[in-house]
Amino acid sequence: MNDTTHDIRIRPGSPDDAAAILGMLDSAVAWMNARGNTEQWGTVPYSERPGGVERVGRYTTENAPYIAELDGVPVGALVLDSGPSPQMPIGPAGEPERYVRLLVSDRRYAGLGVGAALLAHAVEETRRAGVGLLRVDCWAGGGGELVAFYERNGFAPTEAFLDGEWPGQVLARRVGQVLSGGS
Repeated sequence: MNDTTHDIRIRPGSPDDAAAILGMLDSAVAWMNARGNTEQWGTVPYSERPGGVERVGRYTTENAPYIAELDGVPVGALVLDSGPSPQMPIGPAGEPERYVRLLVSDRRYAGLGVGAALLAHAVEETRRAGVGLLRVDCWAGGGGELVAFYERNGFAPTEAFLDGEWPGQVLARRVGQVLSGGS
């Protein structure tokens, strides 16, 4: 690992992490709004949105959550699933996949490689599951900064979509599968 991620520890998440994830989401909304971005996640703190708390609860009980920690402090979260949310205007890939349903980092730790470390962990979890495709969708507005982040982390754009007026982009990454040994 490079120097920016060597202190980051990633562990499985649990329902006990819901409050920390909500805090990261709320701080992300505030950070985006302070930069003039009100289109991506709106202006209402995630914890105050209708269904927001429940969604994070489902992430920690029905999906595969992972928490990035730095010196024991949660600094990022990743949620993996077997496909996109049924509410998304895109469908499953037509082959086994893992899907990043949530990637968020605590903006106080920006620049330390938290998001990249979580995505690298998603690749390893996908490979470990014997699955060859990892996908994610993200906001494609704002000059494409978020799309570019995923591209820097090995993903390639596959399909653009509109969710109402929200511009989205699906990106995919092929993952080399681990071959199981033995007969």
